[in-house]
Amino acid sequence: MTQVKAKAKSDDIPVNIYRPKNPYVGKCISNEELVGEGGIGTVRHLTFDISGGDLRYLEGQSIGVIPEGTDENGKPHKLRLYSIGSTRHGDHCNGKTVSLCVRQLEYKHPETNETVYGVCSTYLRNMQVGDDVKITGPVGKEMLLPDDPNANIIMLATGTGIAPFRAYLWRMFKEDANLKGGSWLQKIVRKNAFGEKPLNPGYHFQGFAWLIFGIPTTPNILYKEELEELQRNYPDQFRLTYAISREQQNSEGGRMYIQHRVAEHADELWKLIQKDNTHTYICGLKGMEGGIDEALGAVAAKDGVDWADYQRNMKKAGRWHVETY
Repeated sequence: MTQVKAKAKSDDIPVNIYRPKNPYVGKCISNEELVGEGGIGTVRHLTFDISGGDLRYLEGQSIGVIPEGTDENGKPHKLRLYSIGSTRHGDHCNGKTVSLCVRQLEYKHPETNETVYGVCSTYLRNMQVGDDVKITGPVGKEMLLPDDPNANIIMLATGTGIAPFRAYLWRMFKEDANLKGGSWLQKIVRKNAFGEKPLNPGYHFQGFAWLIFGIPTTPNILYKEELEELQRNYPDQFRLTYAISREQQNSEGGRMYIQHRVAEHADELWKLIQKDNTHTYICGLKGMEGGIDEALGAVAAKDGVDWADYQRNMKKAGRWHVETY
């Protein structure tokens, strides 16, 4: 297998432009619910104005958020990291915003059985338009897209693990559509005419992208309209597969999880993975990794290939990317 590194050059990757002792203070310009009626929990899509500073980022990176207030010891809260859900140009395609996809953490206290809510996720859930937000980063080099626009991109996500993949898909498809429309391109040209550094145009994606997305119920399909619109508009380049655990059954009659979908499509995925220009990304709950490895290991074994060794070689080649929690 040819080992070709396809990440951005390290010098071009912005890291820790803003640190906890001197965070960037942005403003919330939108905070929208993503879970539909009848869904489980709450997930917010938040967009922050970053036009007043030097914060830059790439698709697949994360930023830190420092919630207001102090902990039980009276010390300022520590930052929490969140995967960025927008392209380097932001949701408004002007390079002035960054967006997050945040689920409010909720669990039962093991001793009191009382419901406990996450500090930072609750802070973000309740954020109002116009509120200040302390941001650090960006950080992360593991989940960056390859520079090659002809690459194939396999994306395996659960829940809010969709965030970086939304950024990828906007980069692949939506930004090019904006360029073709002319309005954004005209803005780039105007900025350049005044001697400013122009925005990097779209990805001009020519490859194939496949998203397998695990969620509990249909109302929990985050960015459902966006994803299905892309599937309609780019049927030859984008494939969308859901694993809806509480509504669909696997081949054994149990709940349908992402590893079951991988097993269903293992022959196709294995064929795609063996191409030197295919990158596989996994983001979301750590528990899905074992089932994915089992499914791909079984199909690789049919060809006499040891999956663990093959996976190690893909990691060395920069083609296997994992960010789980």
